[in-house]
Amino acid sequence: MLTAETSEQIEITPARIMQAGFAFWSSKVLLTAIGFELFTHLCDCSKTAADIKNELQLHGRGLEDFLDTLVAMGFITRSGDGPEARYLNTPDTDMYLNKNRDTYMGGMLEMLNNRLYTFWGNLDEALKTGKPQNEVAKGGAPIFDSLYEDENRLKEFVGAMGSIQAGNFNLFANQFDFSEYGTHMDVGGAGGDLSIQIALAHPDIRCTVYDLPQVGPIAKANIAKRHVEDRVQFMAGDFFKDPLPHADLITMGNILHDWGLDDKKMLIRKAFEALPTDGALVVIENTIDDERRQNVFGLLMSLNMLIETPAGFDYTAADFTRWAIEAGFKDVATMPLTGPATALIAYK
Repeated sequence: MLTAETSEQIEITPARIMQAGFAFWSSKVLLTAIGFELFTHLCDCSKTAADIKNELQLHGRGLEDFLDTLVAMGFITRSGDGPEARYLNTPDTDMYLNKNRDTYMGGMLEMLNNRLYTFWGNLDEALKTGKPQNEVAKGGAPIFDSLYEDENRLKEFVGAMGSIQAGNFNLFANQFDFSEYGTHMDVGGAGGDLSIQIALAHPDIRCTVYDLPQVGPIAKANIAKRHVEDRVQFMAGDFFKDPLPHADLITMGNILHDWGLDDKKMLIRKAFEALPTDGALVVIENTIDDERRQNVFGLLMSLNMLIETPAGFDYTAADFTRWAIEAGFKDVATMPLTGPATALIAYK
């Protein structure tokens, strides 16, 4: 038990407060480097600041500070000092932030830099009004309407969703027991990343990527790139307007958190109706811990739904279990994935 006497022995410093307060400095340095495609430029060989200045067409003032900040943060390495110093990727940035690699995960970070960094500056207004602070705040269309009308933004969004879930999808595809399921459908499957991973790991399963028709060309290109056209198909549909197609296993990755409670329950009911007896619904999200004390990223993601959507929010495993049982599912299990993410598995 903490007493007045023991509390005096604990050093209290402002370090944690200051680190959080200044965190946006570090974030913007990394996001700017990604926007410059710096890690792609540094993928083959080390380069001097002068090389980088010329290749990226930068002014030069502050460049060495910028590069050395990335060194201090552990995102690039430096050999030597002064004008002759040479910079190179670290193994993790070369793996995940180099656009020449299939493992590139910068899509989500590109979207953070291009959109969310600015919108989060209005978090105070979102908390005061309860309204989104994205393009809608300036008279634009709701996020999903505007995304699906702009081919470039849609590609960026689909790439971002695939990158943020890549590790989770790979882990789920390789560790979940698929032995009871012959068909799989990913609702709101976007670029088809989860279905592709499942098809690669389990050649006998037939997979369907279900999303709006505008996503079709992106998903089909990804499916062809991974050579799984014989096992993965794209099916156009609207999960609000249409019944879900039947499948033994239905997945939703970062779908439910986009919507309010009534729509969440509706999608769970639709999945239940589309599943056979002994089928399963798997929801992959940054599930908030039941006590709402530990999963910082899950809670921040829920605040991001405040910024981006009219009614969306993230939720706990206990919340999902309650909704799934209400829809008719008989049991719910959890499967930890990477970092803060969890697969919530509802069995019919």
